[in-house]
Amino acid sequence: MNVFKYCQTILHTVISELAAGGEIQVCLDITRITCETSRNTIYGHITTNIAMVLAKPTGLESRVLAAMIAERLEIFSEIASVTVAGPGFLNICFINSFWHDRLRELLIAGISYGDTTLGAGYQVNIEFVSANPTGPLHIGHGRGAVVGDALAALLEKAGYAVTREYYINDGGTQVDMLARSTYLRYREALGEAVHSIPEGYYPGAYLLPIGRALARRDGKRWLSVSESEWLEPVRAFAVDAMMNVIRADLEALGVQHDVFASERQLIAGGGVETAVRLLAERGLVYEGILEPPIGQEAVSWQARPQVLFRATHFGDHVDRPLKKADGHWAYFASDLAYHLDKYHRGFASMLNIWGADHSGYVQRMQAAVQALTSGQGKLEVKLCQMVNLLDNGQAAKKKMSKRAGTFITLREVIDRVGRDVVRFIMLTRKSDAHLDFDFTRVTEQSRENPVFYVQYAHARACSVYRHACLLFPDVEFSTQRLAVSALHRLTDPLELGLIRILAGWPQLVEAAAEAYEPHRVAYYLFEVAAAFHELWNKGQDSSELRFLLADDPELSQARLALVRGVATVIESGLSIFGVEAVQELR
Repeated sequence: MNVFKYCQTILHTVISELAAGGEIQVCLDITRITCETSRNTIYGHITTNIAMVLAKPTGLESRVLAAMIAERLEIFSEIASVTVAGPGFLNICFINSFWHDRLRELLIAGISYGDTTLGAGYQVNIEFVSANPTGPLHIGHGRGAVVGDALAALLEKAGYAVTREYYINDGGTQVDMLARSTYLRYREALGEAVHSIPEGYYPGAYLLPIGRALARRDGKRWLSVSESEWLEPVRAFAVDAMMNVIRADLEALGVQHDVFASERQLIAGGGVETAVRLLAERGLVYEGILEPPIGQEAVSWQARPQVLFRATHFGDHVDRPLKKADGHWAYFASDLAYHLDKYHRGFASMLNIWGADHSGYVQRMQAAVQALTSGQGKLEVKLCQMVNLLDNGQAAKKKMSKRAGTFITLREVIDRVGRDVVRFIMLTRKSDAHLDFDFTRVTEQSRENPVFYVQYAHARACSVYRHACLLFPDVEFSTQRLAVSALHRLTDPLELGLIRILAGWPQLVEAAAEAYEPHRVAYYLFEVAAAFHELWNKGQDSSELRFLLADDPELSQARLALVRGVATVIESGLSIFGVEAVQELR
């Protein structure tokens, strides 16, 4: 049960009854009504603003309306009390057995607890990573990979049908430069001395093995021919080789894509012409002259006739060029083709995970999708800010630059701290906020390290279960048996508080999925872990609060049910992150 949706349901029932009895006249607008966890549980468990939202439509003062609603709510058997606070907030307090039933639901559902039908099987395409195949992935790519993968898992738990996609940018000038850089390493592998790397080439050592592999495959075939002959085959070889490196990096991170779409194949298949022709047929392409960009001096701006897309018709602040000065299609044009292709493949809902440096590109692409699909398709974009790599508070030595060949690769980070640490830490802040990744702090065993703190809670829960099996060899501790144990004996405020937090998991899943914010799961898991650790510590201070009491197997079984609930929710949350729920810390 989603407790918050249940509260909305009974509130609607009460309002309908008041309206039917002629006590109020109102057309209920549920969009502005909220039910949230009370800030102070002394006054209630759930707080709602319903009286303040409906005060104006009913013509009643909010506190008067709140009192009328409270009187009706107290008739419900599961509600212990309802109080009116401030300008008309309602604080609802449920009886203990209501929360015991939520724990029972959790145990019965197991790892599927929190699964919802919010998405109703609706197809969503999430495109993420999509790094240029010109070098290994760096930590910035890693953040986008983790955010995209976790978001996909979150949406799947919320009932969406998700396709994970990688767009291979293999149609631009950068891959031509990759080919030239690889050709240089190929010549070097065949014994030619390379004294300097030409300006603009990729100097990274990661191209050395690719050059050697090309030499092994083709020998001296390309040494005495012109660039026009070797460029295409070397480019294809280099892109394939780099994509194998990228796939291996993603595999090390635990990320898998369902689709790898090629820009070059899309262009070769006439995708760009199809997309532009479609826009032209709708009167959205014209030839015109743009004003100089804001902040750019007119002296450095060359006004010239251009083929333009009427992006301003769809909310963009300027129309966008479709061709370069040399007559070739602009990168934007191939992006039009790619998003139209996604729409034709059945994805009206598209979600792209981009680096923050692409923020200026969002509005034009959303305008393009709207134009290409006649408003039937929708593009959402989540931006990922930079990751600052630190060593014990100090900036890491290498910078992230493929051009300079001196960047710290994603694989280096994974090898140093482990996949689970990388994935969890990447999700501890909103994706559009800068993130500090400190190699020292992310491996500390302390409360300040969230991945350790959460995994420690799960490991502790597993240790309690193992101890219970030893302490009570004749007592059954299967999940089915725990679900029907004497949960009514869980009466301590800390126990009930922990149950209420666990009962919030279904709502958290829906809210995080709707907002495209997987970092909310990290915050929630930390809250679960903190409440569990607090209860553990209280048990160390007060023997009657220990999870297992040798002289009271019934209460021990009930508390073990709570412990199992904690482990289940943590495992469920970590599975969204692609992080292992460890049973023991080593």
